Amino acid sequence: MTTPYSQRLLDLYTACLAETDAETAELTGDTEQDVFAAATFIAAYLTLKAVRHLGRSPREERQADFDMLGVYQCFAGMTFIILTLPLKNEDIVPDVVQGAAVIGKALFYELSDEACLECIESGLRKLELIGKAEQDYLVQFREDLDRATIAFVIAGTDESSPVRPAELVPVFAALLNILCETFSRDN
Repeated sequence: MTTPYSQRLLDLYTACLAETDAETAELTGDTEQDVFAAATFIAAYLTLKAVRHLGRSPREERQADFDMLGVYQCFAGMTFIILTLPLKNEDIVPDVVQGAAVIGKALFYELSDEACLECIESGLRKLELIGKAEQDYLVQFREDLDRATIAFVIAGTDESSPVRPAELVPVFAALLNILCETFSRDN
């Protein structure tokens, strides 16, 4: 019997949560709400892992390059969308804007509500731009992020996977770096 995708996300959430000291709410038993919580957590988790792998410092960027925080929000938002697309097969369609708000609060918990909202809005604008972009390298970026995200889900939930989730963090870091360079060029 095949494991439903929603259960895979919940299992991956549990595995990722075990690696962190994050405090999160207990799962409610409502599949739709629990999968939403899992997807937002995983998207933020992967983004923070990628940021750290690159040696970037959001704390310093708050002062020197605040717009880069919007890039992180965009990356997490794209990851959230990719994580949740297969849920349509189970009639679960999470709200992207609500997901962005939850992810933003997780990524930028140290910021004031106003600054956090600015990061979320910036990330949503960037997400829209990247989603509509037709440049070959951005089309390739979206495809690569899609493949990496699905590979992460499989690596984290399939014991027979030849790759472990931690081995994919450099891939996410490289993809995040592409996004950072893209928006740095536009400045």
